[in-house]
Amino acid sequence: MGGDLLPCCVTVDVSRGFTTLMGDELLESHPISYWLVASVALSLSGKAPMSDLPFTLDQLRILKAIAAEGSFKRAADSLYVSQPAVSLQVQNLERQLDVPLFDRGGRRAQLTEAGHLLLSYGEKILSLCQETCRAIEDLQNLQGGTLIVGASQTTGTYLLPRMIGMFRQHYPDVAVQLHVHSTRRTAWSVANGQVDLAIIGGEVPAELHEALDIIPYAEDELALILPSLHTFAKTETIQKEDLYKLQFIALDSQSTIRKVIDQVLARCGIDSKRLKVEMELNSIEAIKNAVQAGLGAAFVSLSAIEKELQMGILHRAKIDEVVVKRILSVIVNPNRYRSKAAEAFSSEILPQFATPGWKHELVEPSSLKAEALNAAAPNSAGS
Repeated sequence: MGGDLLPCCVTVDVSRGFTTLMGDELLESHPISYWLVASVALSLSGKAPMSDLPFTLDQLRILKAIAAEGSFKRAADSLYVSQPAVSLQVQNLERQLDVPLFDRGGRRAQLTEAGHLLLSYGEKILSLCQETCRAIEDLQNLQGGTLIVGASQTTGTYLLPRMIGMFRQHYPDVAVQLHVHSTRRTAWSVANGQVDLAIIGGEVPAELHEALDIIPYAEDELALILPSLHTFAKTETIQKEDLYKLQFIALDSQSTIRKVIDQVLARCGIDSKRLKVEMELNSIEAIKNAVQAGLGAAFVSLSAIEKELQMGILHRAKIDEVVVKRILSVIVNPNRYRSKAAEAFSSEILPQFATPGWKHELVEPSSLKAEALNAAAPNSAGS
């Protein structure tokens, strides 16, 4: 399991001074990590009051903001509080923990080793707090609540807005957030519980394969587009050899779509290194505009050019015996709480955009959700 993931169970052995994660991974004793886990465990067991914790949630939010913004002033601005208030909270936190959290020697606020450790645990604590609030909101049966969906760049720009629009028609009271980032960053957000589910077109990092459910969802065709007045626009199909005659506009060579195109072309016997890439741009919209202006040809997702094809301002060229496709996947974390909004989106919206034959399988509720539902349900013996 990746280091950013919250362990499912934590046991504390006070006499030996370490914690056991997932039953077999040992975390060596540390002034903060041991204090945090031991304090929480003792508090929950009734042996110590919760007020004995050396920090508050507000202090953890402040620590996270300073780490993200790089300065106390910008952190204060982002939290809509004064800089002296932020400084005072940090001073109190350092006094309560009896360790320095920031190296104040430079111009930028730099976390010490203890600061990095507290930030790591603090982010997990805040994430669980948000998850708890969302679980409680769910008791209102979708009369409110939040759905957080993640997506990689092309999918988030052209596919998800339509899906979210359809969902909002059915559940107008549910607030929806769409987080569009690289596949790697999106996968980590799902793993950390910051996103309910995501649709991605790239490879999920290998270290997350065991933590996430990765479900093949739909085929995304990457079409060859040409200016509407191009010579090849007059022919129904072009030959493989014709590709070497074109001038291409492409995304950066490190982009996921670029790598997929190169791999598929190679399987079809086309040497992508022989293609004349005259220009590299950093967005699909820029590439479409460049092709429309007659600057070259490009491969783009079919979902990104539906309007242009209907209006006739771009031409989709078919290649003889070559179809460039990639597989889109839905990723979820089966060990995190799955909200009713996420369940509704998965069961009602996802199937309508999936490749024919795709069957949605509901993810089993996590142990946390099952415990919450059991606690909320009336006792059968007494009902």
